[in-house]
Amino acid sequence: MASKLDLTFSNIAPEGDHALVCIVGAKGKLFPSLDKDIAASVIAAMATAQFTGEADKSLTLHLEAMTVILIGVGDGLAAGSAAEAVGGRVFSAVSALQSKRAFLPDQGIADEVLADLVLGMQSAAYHFETYFTETTSRVGTVQVTIVSDSVTAETPVVADRLALMAGVAMARDLAFEPANKLYPVVFADRCAELAHLGLEVSILDEEAMADLGMGALLGVGQGSRRESRLVVMNWRGGGEEAPIALVGKGVTFDSGGISLKPGKGMEDMKWDMGGAGAVTGTMMAIAGRKVARNVVGVIGLVENMPDGNAQRPSDVVTSMSGKTIEIINTDAEGRLVLADALHYTETKFKPQVMVNLATLTGAMIVALGKEYAGMFTNSDGLAEQLSQAGTATLEPVWRMPLGKAYHQQLKSHIADMKNIGGPAGGSITAACFLERFVMETPWAHLDIAGKAWADKSTATVPKGGSGYGVRLLSQMVDDWQPVTLDHPCES
Repeated sequence: MASKLDLTFSNIAPEGDHALVCIVGAKGKLFPSLDKDIAASVIAAMATAQFTGEADKSLTLHLEAMTVILIGVGDGLAAGSAAEAVGGRVFSAVSALQSKRAFLPDQGIADEVLADLVLGMQSAAYHFETYFTETTSRVGTVQVTIVSDSVTAETPVVADRLALMAGVAMARDLAFEPANKLYPVVFADRCAELAHLGLEVSILDEEAMADLGMGALLGVGQGSRRESRLVVMNWRGGGEEAPIALVGKGVTFDSGGISLKPGKGMEDMKWDMGGAGAVTGTMMAIAGRKVARNVVGVIGLVENMPDGNAQRPSDVVTSMSGKTIEIINTDAEGRLVLADALHYTETKFKPQVMVNLATLTGAMIVALGKEYAGMFTNSDGLAEQLSQAGTATLEPVWRMPLGKAYHQQLKSHIADMKNIGGPAGGSITAACFLERFVMETPWAHLDIAGKAWADKSTATVPKGGSGYGVRLLSQMVDDWQPVTLDHPCES
């Protein structure tokens, strides 16, 4: 992770050319209280500029005594996504200064709100610069000092947000990495490094997966010179309870295999591991935050390449569950990886719930654009909890249907099922395919094809790898309430 933010905490305001950041409420109410002469200058300048503290409005004043950045918050500043957005605006305003230095007094701001401000600043400051050769001269560092008598980086709520951001940054880093640098073995090694946080990390190589009968996952990677891997990251923070299971698709590069993708835009397929990246980042955040629950993360890591040994359309593979699959399109590979990963997770860990994430179908972007992830689930209670978590974290999901009519499209005349359905409802038939590998566990599939990579930046999310899913899953785990399986598979 690289950040353009140098964030410090101090009980004394820094000297020099640091700007003062003021939060401004409705009707121009200044926060914090200012020196009388400076306050008079600020109020006069606000009146001239007709700045009233309206939400989403900012104003930078270059006064004789100092530079003052005014951040409007309207009726108030609440914890959560609103405070994060303000933090992003603070970072943007400070980065526009020539000095790139500022301090923010915490007077009157609740610790949780201040922590979310910090999270927003950190998220906005994320920058992937690993492969630039002149990073120092190209990217200026923004310095922000939080002035407080009581809050530091070690304050629990602040430390919690910093650990959460570390997980988001991990997911973003993984998405940005090029495929010649991040392939299954390297990805697995990066997961192994998280053991220092208290995660139990185990890695299954191809021989171990073959012994388990993971023919679906292994079939995807057999055309690549890069070996496939399955990684398990286990966090035991909740005593004897059954774990919450998170499962991710990790196709480190997806050429489409023998069913080769068009050349235009194929470079984007380095982030077809977005689901695995989100699960890895979430597990890092959960361990860093010392969450008091049992959570297991399982990711299937493969590279899908055309080769003389690659699987072909018309091949039949046998999954770990014993079900056979006729391969119609080798570019419908993520569901094959998840089929074995889901069955392994359910039978090995007997979780109370499973949520899988995958950049699974382009059809999901056609259906929902890049505003929502598609959610498919057999549990109404799980749907509600994921929806609430998505709303709270600005990582929204939209429930999509399942059902027998869609399952019919997966019928094969030589095997238990095909790996694709017909031309219509492609995201739904993909979800139905996955549903066949879930037995008796409440489960949700999140198709994040439109969310793992951002085409444009927002106040807190840079263009590129978004880290989508880390916030959503972390919130779901924090707020978790047991659910039931309400809609058994209708295949």
